[in-house]
Amino acid sequence: MAYTEQRITSIQRWSEKNFSFTTTRPEKFQFDNGEFVTLGLRQEGKLIARAYSIVSTNEDDHLEFFSIHVPDGPLTSRLVNIREGEGVWINSKPTGSLTLKYLQPGRNLYLLATGTGLAPFISLIRDPEVYRQYEKVILVHTVRTKVELAYKEQIRSLTGEHLVYVPTVTRETFENSARVSDLFCSGELFSNIGLPVADPQYDRVMLCGNPHMLDEMTAYLESGGWTMTNYKGVGNFTIEKAFVLAKEG
Repeated sequence: MAYTEQRITSIQRWSEKNFSFTTTRPEKFQFDNGEFVTLGLRQEGKLIARAYSIVSTNEDDHLEFFSIHVPDGPLTSRLVNIREGEGVWINSKPTGSLTLKYLQPGRNLYLLATGTGLAPFISLIRDPEVYRQYEKVILVHTVRTKVELAYKEQIRSLTGEHLVYVPTVTRETFENSARVSDLFCSGELFSNIGLPVADPQYDRVMLCGNPHMLDEMTAYLESGGWTMTNYKGVGNFTIEKAFVLAKEG
């Protein structure tokens, strides 16, 4: 894999656990909105790298990433202390299954995220193409505490006729304390936002977040007749598995 060293251009600290950072964009680096790339730091000559979804869009002149800080994590325990102007190594080959080409055309697009699983969806909701392909885009983001609702103001600035934002907080008093999977599976989500219950014939779903949520939602959707996109073909829901094997990223 080919890595190039890029420079940190800004850092945003959302909470003790979460932070974002922007970097310079490698020359000729191309990607589809919703994809991820591996990035890392060199420690004693060894590159420590993890998969990170790209928050910025493919039209931006920089790259943006959203990270959790794991105190003992080989990468994030160091990445959290990085400063503007310092270097980070970025792979030249982006990939991922949370792009528009991984879903059949449909009516409404549901983006269901927990924690830093929000990252690829920020890129997607900034992309005008997603609103040309779907009547409505519904972004549901579940976190434990209110300060972990990263990007909430940016998301709210984009909401309107075509984008619906549903933040939920599970461990503090908040207007909505249900988990994203509970909201979707119980049908409460649809009554709350005034839309028909998601139907595999018409609607599409993307999932990104913790392994438990991915497993729970996959089982629920498949039992309801939904088909996951895989090597056999494009379905009506898709998940990002890259982070299941690299939980600290």
